[in-house]
Amino acid sequence: QVQLVESGGGLVQPGGSLRLSCAASGSIVSIRGMGWYRGPHREFVARISSGGSLTVAEAVKGRFTISLDNAKNTLYLQMNSLKPEDTDVYYCNGQIQEASSYGDHWGRGTRVTVSS
Repeated sequence: QVQLVESGGGLVQPGGSLRLSCAASGSIVSIRGMGWYRGPHREFVARISSGGSLTVAEAVKGRFTISLDNAKNTLYLQMNSLKPEDTDVYYCNGQIQEASSYGDHWGRGTRVTVSS
C-alpha cells in the first residue's frame, strides 16, 4: 500500500519560511503528479506533474515553490514570506500507480502556524 507522510510544519513568524516534505512509500510503480492542499476543505495550493508541469494557486504565487524529487519519491513545498492567513493543516496528495492502476492518495497532514 502506498503511504504519504508529510513533515516540516511548525510555528513561524510572519515573513518567515518553512519547507514541507512529503515522502511517498510502498508499492509505487510510477507517479503521475503530486500536490499540496490545505484546510478542512482541501483548498488547492500547488501541484506538479512527474514531467514538471506546475500549477500554483494565486494566493501563494510568488511565495511558495513546489518541487518533486522523482528519484526519492518526495514532494516539497518551499514557503517564503509567510502570512498569518497561511496558517492551516497542509496535506499532500498524489496520483500514484500501484500494480496496474493509478490511485488517489492523501497524507495525514502537517500543521503550519504563522504567528508573532
